[in-house]
Amino acid sequence: MNKFKKINPLRHLLLIVLAFAFSFPFAWMILGVFKTNNEIWQTPYKLLPAQWNLSLLKESLVAIDFSRYIYNSIWIGFVGSLVMIVLAMCFSYAIVFLKIKHKKLLFSVVLMTYMLPGAVTYVPSYVILSRMGGLDSHWGLIFSNAASVFAVFYLRQSFLKTPLEYVEAARVEGAGHFHILKNILIPLNLPAFTTLFVLTFIQQYNNYMWPSIVLSSKDKYLVSQGLRQFFIQEGAYGMNWSEIMLASTVVILPIVLIFVIGQKWLLSNVSQDSGIK
Repeated sequence: MNKFKKINPLRHLLLIVLAFAFSFPFAWMILGVFKTNNEIWQTPYKLLPAQWNLSLLKESLVAIDFSRYIYNSIWIGFVGSLVMIVLAMCFSYAIVFLKIKHKKLLFSVVLMTYMLPGAVTYVPSYVILSRMGGLDSHWGLIFSNAASVFAVFYLRQSFLKTPLEYVEAARVEGAGHFHILKNILIPLNLPAFTTLFVLTFIQQYNNYMWPSIVLSSKDKYLVSQGLRQFFIQEGAYGMNWSEIMLASTVVILPIVLIFVIGQKWLLSNVSQDSGIK
């Protein structure tokens, strides 16, 4: 019996075209670091730069200095994602494995809030943070993003796939809720937790609108705010596009690194029985 699947050339050709279409903007951005403004705007069809000036690249790296913004975004993304996942995990565990009255109704009400536009929550969230003294602080930003309806929905769907016999057997042995979460649910649903962490980290790392409202000190800016500040500094509005391309490239490097590290679990989460295995 042939163990190898028949190769479909048309499907592979389609995947190659789609991969090129999605990767071309990133390649154009990275190669734009070495281009002049005329090369970027007057000849956009020219992919490769006329000359590769590495000394100018080193000077530009010193000029942009996004280290503080990147540190703030990584810190907010990492801590904020962990807090969000812990809260969503506890809530999902309660509505899936605990005997609570009207828990389906409770989950439906929580899920209905996902239909609300994010901008609707800005004013009440701002007032609450202001009364708590959380404005212009990273902890206030993390606290305001701690609840996620998407995280609850995602983890609930993953928990529903976990055999109830495992949880019941642990309870018979006298295991508590913390033990069940730590030794049963988290290992069996590790791909789901990893996928959720990557998605949440990227969302919080790239977040712009809400941090722009909460944070006012430049030393607390995230990369999205720092990139905008760099773009409009001194009223230049992007006159030096090679440095803007370099800044954009530096900003996306942590996201690429996070995706590469979590790629194994992201791909394994596609399989329906990967958690059970």
